[in-house]
Amino acid sequence: MFTQVRAFGLGAAALLALCAASMLTGAGRVTPGQVLDHLLGGGGDGHLRMVVDTLRLPRTLAALVVGAALGVSGMLLQSVTRNPLAETGLLGVNAGAALGVVTGIVTAGAQTGGAYLGWALGGALPATGVVLAIGARLSPLKLVLAGAALSATLTGITTAVLVADPVTFDQYRFWILGSLAGIPMDRVLAIAPAVAAGLVMAAVAARPLAALALGDDLAVALGHRPGRTRLWVTVAVTLLSASAVAVAGPIGFLGLLAGYLSRSLGGERAGPRIVLSGLAGAVVLLGADVLARVVMRPYEAPVALLVAVLGAPVLVVVARSRAVAAGPGDLVPSRAPRRPARGAARAGGPSPSDARVVRGRGWSVLVPVRSSVAAAALLAVTAVAVVAAVTAGQAGMTAGQALSALAGAGEGGHVLLVQEIRLPRVVAGLVAGAALGLSGCLTQALARNRLATPDMLGINQGAVIAIMVAGMASASGTLFAHWWIGPVGALAAAVAVFAVSGGVGRQGYRFIVTGLALTTLAGALTQSLLAWQGLGSATAVHSWSVGSLAGRGYSVALPVAAGLAVLVPAALALARRVAVLRFDEDVSAGLGVDPGRTRIALLALAVVLAGLAAGVAGPVAFVALAAPVVAARLAGPARLPLVGAPLTGAALVVIADTAGRVAADGAEIPVGVVTSILGGPFLLWTLLSDRRP
Repeated sequence: MFTQVRAFGLGAAALLALCAASMLTGAGRVTPGQVLDHLLGGGGDGHLRMVVDTLRLPRTLAALVVGAALGVSGMLLQSVTRNPLAETGLLGVNAGAALGVVTGIVTAGAQTGGAYLGWALGGALPATGVVLAIGARLSPLKLVLAGAALSATLTGITTAVLVADPVTFDQYRFWILGSLAGIPMDRVLAIAPAVAAGLVMAAVAARPLAALALGDDLAVALGHRPGRTRLWVTVAVTLLSASAVAVAGPIGFLGLLAGYLSRSLGGERAGPRIVLSGLAGAVVLLGADVLARVVMRPYEAPVALLVAVLGAPVLVVVARSRAVAAGPGDLVPSRAPRRPARGAARAGGPSPSDARVVRGRGWSVLVPVRSSVAAAALLAVTAVAVVAAVTAGQAGMTAGQALSALAGAGEGGHVLLVQEIRLPRVVAGLVAGAALGLSGCLTQALARNRLATPDMLGINQGAVIAIMVAGMASASGTLFAHWWIGPVGALAAAVAVFAVSGGVGRQGYRFIVTGLALTTLAGALTQSLLAWQGLGSATAVHSWSVGSLAGRGYSVALPVAAGLAVLVPAALALARRVAVLRFDEDVSAGLGVDPGRTRIALLALAVVLAGLAAGVAGPVAFVALAAPVVAARLAGPARLPLVGAPLTGAALVVIADTAGRVAADGAEIPVGVVTSILGGPFLLWTLLSDRRP
């Protein structure tokens, strides 16, 4: 009890001090003495009243309301899912609210606080329902990854909406940073009733949540109804998170921070934790807002970025704690297949593969039948995708005309369109997709987890930030002229993830959540860089930063293709050593394989491939996840799909890019947006189909 009282006292004192700092801090010429004199009734000129009453007071109140709302909503989600990693930003609730607000702006011209709130509620409610529906079926770390899948899909849809509306994008790129600057008082007052209702519902849910923490059966025995409690919490979380997003944008990690602090200081009792989480959320957000005004004077730092800097390490700490259970999700099977291969009964045991020996005069080759058939089928699919890509468009060409134009025959306009515009873009897509597919295959083998891919581990974002910084610091007109620096940023991100997580292949999903923390932090930094650009430059950079092939050609595709010509044989040469990594260190060493060197070689190959792909097309999401999984399903579990994965990745990128070009009339949806919309459900299916914890 003394600890809780002390925590309440320290939190209240910190909140009062930060409120005073918020009212006294700013970039203008108003002194703290003038602000105090005005607050104490001393009057002042019009400029002073504008600064205090119109700018700083609403901003301070907004930080208090939004911080308390996000803090309590995070604590409620953590309690009802019994998951210390649950948080509205990580689980996609904020992304749902953001999609609702953007939809309201584009379709209905929403501008007021009440309109923002209504649309945010409409987006947040289904997202919260999905989270709670799947929360009971997944372990804590898997639930976070499911939230990442939901966030990716919702964010992809949001980006698709913004592509056709540059005016809304101009508002969005500042709003997405979670800024509290310039928030009018009427917007704060508009969401105050919803926040109050959510806080009251949270207080009423304190006792049912305490019973629910003991398990559903005991909660029923104590007279509570778990289903009704979850529904009640769904409404409360929706009200709180939607209100916060409507005012300040989607600020991530704040609920995680507040829940962690309230649990550390107040214990597991639901009632004190609700109060402490609201207090902690308000303190963290108000402190970040004050810091944002002074750390980059005369400019302001993005609040969401500062909160992410605090929250990402907390996510890693909680993911590595004993309270979070995790398990592997092996791509390379650790035991023999249950169903014996053909001829196994006659041989007296299971056949190691479906390979067949092809002999000639003085030579023999071991050919894997199923893998070869799968590779041939994937090659045919890729060829069809290429023909469709050069055919599809507004020119109205047939497949025959496109093939003729590829060969240099046919009408001059068709030849020019196919060979000079569409074909270079298709080649860039093939190269980027192949690099992503092979990189994902190697990363999954390295981590022995189907979800350990460059985009999930932050490797792609590291490459993107390196290219963006290099492009903005140079006089070059295009970002992808700096494709060569992508592997450097990817390597830096990979080293950071591996150093923080303590290695690969041993921490299961904790390793991936560490990468997710880095990815989220890097995403906040990317959005900040976009906000500091002019509208024209920001629009072009935003399209590339979500993954795009627009304007790509041979200048970036051919160097990467040359790199693939070296890296693919190197990966095939490592194939036999990779298969041995399924065993422990001693067995691997006994078989003549140095596990440490093999992992370093795999990591180097995967990072370089991911960095090159990002240099060509930006961070195209989920291709590195889906390509190896699809290729492995086709080729069978006997071996890694080191040929099938790049073929699948190439086909996926070309198909997604073609769909993005023709799906919207008069606008192009970037390929990364298409893969995000489709890849989120694929990731969710992968998680739900994995029976391991």
